[in-house]
Amino acid sequence: MSSLSTEHKLPEIIIPEDYNYLAFFISLNCNLKCHYCINLNDKNSARKDMAKHHMDGSDWAKAINRLNIGRDDLPVTLQGGEPTLHKDFYRIVNETDDSIKLDLLTNMAFDPEVFIRNVPVKKFTREAKYAAIRVSYHPGYNDIDELIKKTLRMAEAGFYVGIYSVLVPENKAHIDDVMARCKGLGIDFRVKEYLGFDGEKWHGEYKYMDAISQHERKSCLCKTTELIAGPTGHVFRCHSDLYANRTPIGHILDPDFRIEQIFRPCDWYGFCNPCDIKVKTNRFQIFGHTSVEIKDIHELN
Repeated sequence: MSSLSTEHKLPEIIIPEDYNYLAFFISLNCNLKCHYCINLNDKNSARKDMAKHHMDGSDWAKAINRLNIGRDDLPVTLQGGEPTLHKDFYRIVNETDDSIKLDLLTNMAFDPEVFIRNVPVKKFTREAKYAAIRVSYHPGYNDIDELIKKTLRMAEAGFYVGIYSVLVPENKAHIDDVMARCKGLGIDFRVKEYLGFDGEKWHGEYKYMDAISQHERKSCLCKTTELIAGPTGHVFRCHSDLYANRTPIGHILDPDFRIEQIFRPCDWYGFCNPCDIKVKTNRFQIFGHTSVEIKDIHELN
């Protein structure tokens, strides 16, 4: 996608105090094809279409730099898909102001030597209870031996890298073995609960259980505590809207865009994404947080 650069400095986007996550999906392209991918949980997922279009690196940096976050404990998380597949990934990182903290969710498709040469350690360094670079291990789809080797090399260069794996029930014994192995090597290995439907039952703890039925649509009012921007720079109400490519609420480079802490009407209750309604830890690793608040649920007119 061509640059959307502006002649003048963009106005700041003030991040509300109660916002818990800043998610910039710079690319939804992915080198893996996991059958349990949370991005593809929604039946109406449009990830394949969205993966074709990307905002360029310079514009992503401008978007990040206009954020007035106001605190060091809330990073901008670069993710996807696989964010390092974006052709301007290193440009995005290096053109982001050093005052803004960055996190990275990645399956480590990149060459660590290239990463180390192009990224100063300070870009992904901050005080937190978890790694700023979080590597996703997908049993059956990427190689744990390769991930361990890359993680140790990154640690040697000064980066704090952790390996995370979704605890898919069929892989539990294997993941337990991998966790023990990583612990012995001094690698921070953690598991995340499996979310979604396995054909028989739903997995995960949800605040609004019937919001993921994917059988009956209802109307509701919904308010988020997350800033979610897709590959084209459009901002969405939630992960479900992002993956289904529903109408965005704005564009991250629009000079008039601002965050409004309001309940927005939605006619897709019942087709929510698990990421939005699961009960989880917040950025302080305190359990009990949910990304959205939903009220006034009623039949669709």
